[in-house]
Amino acid sequence: MAVATSFLAELDEAVARGNPESCLRALWHAADILIAGTYSEEQIWTFGEVIGRLAQEIETSARAKLAGKLACSPNAPYALTRQMANDDCINVAWPVLSQSERLDIETLIACAKSKSQQHLLAISKRQAVPEAVTDVLVVRGSSEVVTSIASNSGANFSSSGFLHLVRRSEGDSILAESVGLRKDIPRHLFHQLIAKASEEVRQKLQRERPDIETQIHRVVVDVTGAIHARFGPASKDYFTAKRTVAKLHERGELTEDKVFELAHSLKFNETTVALSLLCRLPIDVAERAFDREGSRAGVDPG
Repeated sequence: MAVATSFLAELDEAVARGNPESCLRALWHAADILIAGTYSEEQIWTFGEVIGRLAQEIETSARAKLAGKLACSPNAPYALTRQMANDDCINVAWPVLSQSERLDIETLIACAKSKSQQHLLAISKRQAVPEAVTDVLVVRGSSEVVTSIASNSGANFSSSGFLHLVRRSEGDSILAESVGLRKDIPRHLFHQLIAKASEEVRQKLQRERPDIETQIHRVVVDVTGAIHARFGPASKDYFTAKRTVAKLHERGELTEDKVFELAHSLKFNETTVALSLLCRLPIDVAERAFDREGSRAGVDPG
């Protein structure tokens, strides 16, 4: 360290005697040597002190260029990396916040709590984002930030983070789709998401992830059943019918012929649920349709 201190003292004298152009040339030379070599952490620290002093008076465009050079380097000095991440100029902070593996989690959290939405967006693009950081992003981030982090497969979410994602997805079809496509979303929160999602979002999720189609239909049946129970006749027969028809649908046995068979047998509840599932109609719409057809045919749905 004594050698490094002596070297830095000599550097100070050289910088004092030099002009901006020569200092800038020295800066790029030092940065290139750092990036190309293999060094100990002590040596990297020394490079950081050198580059930091040379970079004190450079323009914003040069700081952004330096950040871009160091962002992907495993030799980036820790202190200099933190300094660039906290730069108010997003052109400087972006490459470091979005890419640097030399950035500690405490700095990421601090930036997520205090910096601009563009800084938060940069963090959301990282290859890996820990729960402690996403917990901040899903609360403080804009719609763009939250959608970006929800779409990032390398992001990790706590239960609280997922809950915030689901809540913020209400009325936001793009976010709801991104959250619904995450394979790590807890089952109960996925059901909550689907229960509140639009039919368009449900269909998109079914196309993108055929493996969850059965889950989606089950949730729709459960939700419509709950609505029926709250606002319509809540009988044991209805819920039994709901479970029976849902199982038929899961096995692929719910066909038009089956619906006709149920209707012909005057099984009103089963037919209503079957129409809702087969035609992808809300339960109350299917029920009204069946009521009208039943009345025309002289069938008493009660």
